[in-house]
Amino acid sequence: MANVGPCGGRQVVVMDRVARSRSLEELRAQIAAAERSYRPPAGVLAFGVDDLDAHLPSGGLRLGALHEVAGGGRDAVHGAAAVLFTAGVLARLEGPVLWVLRQRDLFAPALAGVGLHPERVIYAEAPDEKGVLAVLEDGLRHTGLAAVVGEVSGLAMAASRRLQLAAEEGGTTAFAVRRWRSSAAAADYGQPTASVSRWRVSALPGGREAIPGVMGRPRWLVEMMRYRGAEACEWELEACDETGHLRLPAELADRSLAQGSRVRRAAG
Repeated sequence: MANVGPCGGRQVVVMDRVARSRSLEELRAQIAAAERSYRPPAGVLAFGVDDLDAHLPSGGLRLGALHEVAGGGRDAVHGAAAVLFTAGVLARLEGPVLWVLRQRDLFAPALAGVGLHPERVIYAEAPDEKGVLAVLEDGLRHTGLAAVVGEVSGLAMAASRRLQLAAEEGGTTAFAVRRWRSSAAAADYGQPTASVSRWRVSALPGGREAIPGVMGRPRWLVEMMRYRGAEACEWELEACDETGHLRLPAELADRSLAQGSRVRRAAG
């Protein structure tokens, strides 16, 4: 069955054992409709932060590939900053996005706040992580989507290879947002996968007052734990704005670029 859910997107496709076949057919029909009017871009997507882009091969995030994003610190379980970081990237792509969930706790107005508006998103709800991965792979084999996003706790090497291969073949970008039920389970994030990059985004104490009495933009610690062809690195950045763009805090932008980031070696 298919019905509109609280996520606020186009449609939530709820899959159970009885309705799964029909739901997949409905999902494929939505993707096919988008496919007729959209083709995903090739190449890379710049973040628009000079220090970050200069550190990445080809000057931006590789499109048509699999990327992993997780929350850090207290946000490791809920992954709110990781979700908004991912949504900010998607906001700067054109075309529809498939977002596959395990539970309906995604707050669509927050995604819209970083530029990913509900009319661009097709939400699908799967009963388990195996279902999430299956829908992701199915979505990647169509060329009508800008990107696919799946919320999972685990990502085995074999599953990540299938997703990476499907992303390369179809030219569609994939994001695995890693969410755990407990902080202890987050240790799994150190296990190797076939993804092109792995990120961890942690919320930092509130931004400084740009105007007396008015708080500045929230801040994140953005850790690039792994990226093919680059050393691990981390940046303190202002969170995505309403267009999905990150920004180097003013006091860091006034210094040399080297002071705005820290190159480090990290597992994963």
